[in-house]
Amino acid sequence: VGCGTGILSMFAAKHGAKHVIGVDMSSIIEMAKELVELNGFSDKITLLRGKLEDVHLPFPKVDIIISEWMGYFLLYESMMDTVLYARDHYLVEGGLIFPDKCSIHLAGLEDSQYKDEKLNYWQDVYGFDYSPFVPLVLHEPIVDTVERNNVNTTSDKLIEFDLNTVKISDLAFKSNFKLTAKRQDMINGIVTWFDIVFPAPKGKRPVEFSTGPHAPYTHWKQTIFYFPDDLDAETGDTIEGELVCSPNEKNNRDLNIKISYKFESNGIDGNSRSRKNEGSYLMH
Repeated sequence: VGCGTGILSMFAAKHGAKHVIGVDMSSIIEMAKELVELNGFSDKITLLRGKLEDVHLPFPKVDIIISEWMGYFLLYESMMDTVLYARDHYLVEGGLIFPDKCSIHLAGLEDSQYKDEKLNYWQDVYGFDYSPFVPLVLHEPIVDTVERNNVNTTSDKLIEFDLNTVKISDLAFKSNFKLTAKRQDMINGIVTWFDIVFPAPKGKRPVEFSTGPHAPYTHWKQTIFYFPDDLDAETGDTIEGELVCSPNEKNNRDLNIKISYKFESNGIDGNSRSRKNEGSYLMH
């Protein structure tokens, strides 16, 4: 599903698939056809251009669905809904989906320098004051690589999806989280990432990978949500909150995300303090 240049289709054929069907909407599939023929798989791979929901497959059922469907923040511009359509219409009972499990995680981060540079830019744009843009910038998540040492709280799992059972309606979700500061530091926002798991035979360790700051680089990087206010945290201070994610009303491949949180601090002087805030974001 979303076969692109056909690399996963050829891997599947090379490793024993009786027949492979690759589907993609874009013109890249013409190159995929050329590559499949060049590498001697024309008799084992059928490539179809179009939406999976619209094309006619040469077989009524399939045993395995393979797709690199994930987007930034896992769900942004993702093809999970198409994979679920394939599951519901074509996958045999007991068939496999690769990958089949995924989860979204978050942690607090210190990113003062980059955040200040991004916001201060609008104070003086070639000599002009563009400061009204600052609130707009805060509403837009940033996809970038976060260094491991910038993460300064514990992490928490927001949500987990099992592609064998999940429904499209489950992709709009709300989830609570709790983070604890690991050192005295500023917390400028949260960083999010996702983990992926592939099915494995019983008794075998599954293949998995993470897109987090602690893991090797991937093109998905991480997604950063800056708080409206910076939090001056001491070791052991907590952030408890809720993240709500839903498809945008105008474009369901975009995401509306709202993060509300309560910061609890004992303070370096022993005086406890508490504050609440929330931020709304649009991934587009």
